[in-house]
Amino acid sequence: LVTCHTSLQLCFPSCRIFVLGIGFFTLCFLMTSLGGQFSAKRLGDSPFTIRTEVMGALESRGVLRRMSDMLEMLMKRMDILARLENSTDFHKGDEARFPLDRLQPAAGLMERIQAIAQNVSDIAIKVDQILRNSLLNGKVVEGRRDQCEVPRDPKYPDCAGKVEWMRARWTSDPCYAFFGVDGTECSFLIYLSEVEWFCPPLPWRNRTAALPSPPPVPRVQAAFQSDLAHLLELIGTGKESLSFMKKRIRHLAQQWLRAAQRLKQKLRDRQRDQKHILIHIGFLTEESGDVFSPRVLKGGPLGEMVQWADILAALFLLGHSLRVTVSLKELQSHLGVPPGRGNCPLTSPLPFDLIYTDYHGLQQMKQHMGLSFKKYRCRVRVIDTFGTEPAYNHEEYATLRGYRTNWGYWNLQPTQFMTMFPHTPDNSFMGFVSEELNKTEKQFIKSNKVSSMAVVYGKEASIWKGKEKFLAILNKYMEIHGTVYYETQRPPEVPAFVKNHGLLPQHEFQQLLRKAKLFIGFGFPYEGPAPLEAIANGCVFLQARFNPPHSSLNHEFFRGKPTSREVSSQHPYAEDFIGKPHVWTVDYNNSEEFEAAIKTIMRTQVDPYLPYEYTCEGMLERIHAYIQHQDFCTTLSPPLPPKAQSPAMQSPPSPLALSPNATHLMWSPSASRDPHAWPPVDSLQVWVSETQHSCTETCRRRGLVCEPTFFRFLNKKEVFLQLSITCDSTEYEMNHLYPAVADNVHECYLQKEPLLFSCAGYNTKYQRLCPCRDYRKGQVALCRDCV
Repeated sequence: LVTCHTSLQLCFPSCRIFVLGIGFFTLCFLMTSLGGQFSAKRLGDSPFTIRTEVMGALESRGVLRRMSDMLEMLMKRMDILARLENSTDFHKGDEARFPLDRLQPAAGLMERIQAIAQNVSDIAIKVDQILRNSLLNGKVVEGRRDQCEVPRDPKYPDCAGKVEWMRARWTSDPCYAFFGVDGTECSFLIYLSEVEWFCPPLPWRNRTAALPSPPPVPRVQAAFQSDLAHLLELIGTGKESLSFMKKRIRHLAQQWLRAAQRLKQKLRDRQRDQKHILIHIGFLTEESGDVFSPRVLKGGPLGEMVQWADILAALFLLGHSLRVTVSLKELQSHLGVPPGRGNCPLTSPLPFDLIYTDYHGLQQMKQHMGLSFKKYRCRVRVIDTFGTEPAYNHEEYATLRGYRTNWGYWNLQPTQFMTMFPHTPDNSFMGFVSEELNKTEKQFIKSNKVSSMAVVYGKEASIWKGKEKFLAILNKYMEIHGTVYYETQRPPEVPAFVKNHGLLPQHEFQQLLRKAKLFIGFGFPYEGPAPLEAIANGCVFLQARFNPPHSSLNHEFFRGKPTSREVSSQHPYAEDFIGKPHVWTVDYNNSEEFEAAIKTIMRTQVDPYLPYEYTCEGMLERIHAYIQHQDFCTTLSPPLPPKAQSPAMQSPPSPLALSPNATHLMWSPSASRDPHAWPPVDSLQVWVSETQHSCTETCRRRGLVCEPTFFRFLNKKEVFLQLSITCDSTEYEMNHLYPAVADNVHECYLQKEPLLFSCAGYNTKYQRLCPCRDYRKGQVALCRDCV
């Protein structure tokens, strides 16, 4: 008994601590459980999580009951110990060792235990009531959210398939959870009806979209800018490429500003809506490798950066609101890309009217915009150096016919691709600018030319390799200068008799061209800006003729590019649109022809010359016209196959009429004209090609340019009849050469797919119907009445 009594007395302090601990733990547990229970009712929580949290609360209710039972049992045992203590006198002989004040708190402790037990019991009852009410009130909601059925609505034929895909793959991208998907059937349907658009809206959902939409924000009118400082801030810093572009803009600033004032006067304050434009230069992002920035200081090709600098300056001066990005993170931020791997649409409507990017940026946008890419791709303009022909752009056709490459198959309108030179009318000609000289500067250049001085086109040493024969002939008559990059010593490919200046800043390179008589190319790089700069500074440009022409079929450089264009020289634009005396194209394999050309050039006097379309004003005028008139988001109805027409349906009279000399068709003076059509339809002429000519070549031979937007007027059987072409049969097919007639067999073919209307391409089997138009002298992209 003494032992038991001693153990009991020793136990009381420990038991008190234990019981207090139990009480504290219980209170904490209750706060956590009830906090979690009530947190499920917060308005901001996802509606898809309620069922999970209710089930958790049911488990909490069982724990609360067990805790109450434990406290009751503890209280009973403490009561037994207390009664045992009161019935004995063992403590009387041990007061010295166990003072009474050590045992007095026991009674208070018992009262606290009883109170805690009662509170736990009361709370368990209240939680039970809350849970019962919650489950009763939530039965309808829970049934809606967990027992949704896939609707069968013919207006949404893809709904069931999309739900099936979500069941299997909704965890494959965190963006689905970001939009509230949690694996339940209803969360799939809510997402597919409210975020995407494959399923009908659920009737029990509160649809904020039903509220009247706010009135559209009034458009701000674009005003020509008179200061480029803000543009330089928008471009940013941190890359050699950006520094290069900013230096170029500063160098040409005064020419840009004067050109903007001239165009403003020409337009006579015509109303122009200000566009919100995103410029994303994809090839400068780290994700694409940014191969250009390290090469800026090492002689790499700078044509793309020259063009981008000029695009930025033109868009800014025209008065549009710009955002410039050269990183994927900035692109995602500006577009409103949800977190994840890019499978979900944007979180809000696209805030930009236009997006200028390149092929790298196009790929990045597709990866991160989800379904929104298809929705908004009509706003994209792709800066594409060499062009993308329709046969390579149409994914299905390119795959079936062997035109698929690394760069095509985007299914854009072909005129959404914008090129550096006007070599393919299927695309829009964007261009760039060269420095324009005033009369005084031109006269100074003419009087200071050194007739025996030549500059070689090529800053990379590899361009000089294997050119010893040409250089030896040239060295007999002229002093040869180069601007080849080197680090410590002269590159071995550059002969000792060449005066190599190394890489020069732009203004020093200009000074070199102003002294030189000849600017000579060795076949590469293709179609760069330097020959135009040389011609503008009074040089004659000498280049090699390619025989056979270079193309993707016989030259590695063009292999994989989305064009079948045949390049007859290093710079076809200079050959076709400028020509002699400024541009000489000769066979470099013929030493006698090469040497004779050099002798003639030395005796020929030329003035500095720059085509209007490569001046600041010309580029501003062209981009202004594109922004005002090109609309790829309003689609035209595709051509109707004959079988889809009712036999009783009468075809409307053709708006085309035979020309007075009966050689081609033209827009009939009596036909109605859409005042909003662009280019204006009265600039149209319809010609029939030779079997070996494309429509591009057919129109060019008549002093015209092929206009692909006019193909829709030609794609009719009546047009063959008007041109006195007999059609024993007429078929609608997908072919980039149609509309056309098979030579000698009287089989006529019309185009089934509008995206395949193409100025490019020919086949000796067909004569093509070609839509041609006039153009302004020095501005081939625009017809005479296009501004």
